Amino acid sequence: MTTPLIAPCGLDCAQCDAYKFTQTNNLEGQEALLAKWRVEYSAPEMTLEAVTCDGCLAGARHGGYCAECPIRACAVERSFSTCAECDQYGSCEKLAHFFTLAPQAKGNLEALRK
Repeated sequence: MTTPLIAPCGLDCAQCDAYKFTQTNNLEGQEALLAKWRVEYSAPEMTLEAVTCDGCLAGARHGGYCAECPIRACAVERSFSTCAECDQYGSCEKLAHFFTLAPQAKGNLEALRK
């Protein structure tokens, strides 16, 4: 079992294939994931950089959408590890929309708030 690595939005980076392949230096896995994401996200121009990630709050390598994520940017700006720390957590429109796409992220943040 891997140790959770909860991103500001509540996703568990440790469960992301881009993170796992980067951390294990699995170039073959990254290339396979890149091929999958190019189709899945209709992005044939996507590069290997998109599947190279050290986690949302570590280093400068943030794969996929994470590098431009407004939720991540907000948390970093406010010096929060996760949105669970924010006093606007319950009224944040960005999070509310994101939770409709990734309900497991809400569960992770709710657990941290307890």
